[in-house]
Parts: sequence; structure tokens; C-alpha cells
Amino acid sequence: MKIDWAALGSVFGVSLAVTVGLVALFTLGIAGLSRRERAVAQGNGGGALAVTGAYVCFAACFAAVAYGIYLIVGKG
Repeated sequence: MKIDWAALGSVFGVSLAVTVGLVALFTLGIAGLSRRERAVAQGNGGGALAVTGAYVCFAACFAAVAYGIYLIVGKG
């Protein structure tokens, strides 16, 4: 049995990068929602841009997870 170390390292690197990217996107989404809550609590009433950005981050996370499931399940 021969292990292709280059392919294994490549898979590890891509998996690590995608994981860190998804966590960063989700964190930005949570930060956007908390920024809106802070603005409402202070009486500014704004924060529409923060909420929109948060929803975009959550949609990107959902799309990445759905694509990953599509890759695992296959084309049919």
C-alpha cells in the first residue's frame, strides 16, 4: 500500500482553509446581528446594512455546506 502524501497534504490544506473560512463567515454574521442589536439598544434604530451583511454571510455558509453535501452524496 502506497500513500500519496502530496494528495493527502493537499486535501488537508484545502479542508483547513475552507473550515477557517466558514467559521470566519459565520462569525461575521453573528457580529453583524449583534451590531444591529447594539444600535437598537442605543436608540439609533439603524443597522440595516449590518443585518444585510449578516444574512449574506449566513447564506454563503449555507451555500458552502449545501455544496459540500452535494459533493459527498454525488450527482445521483
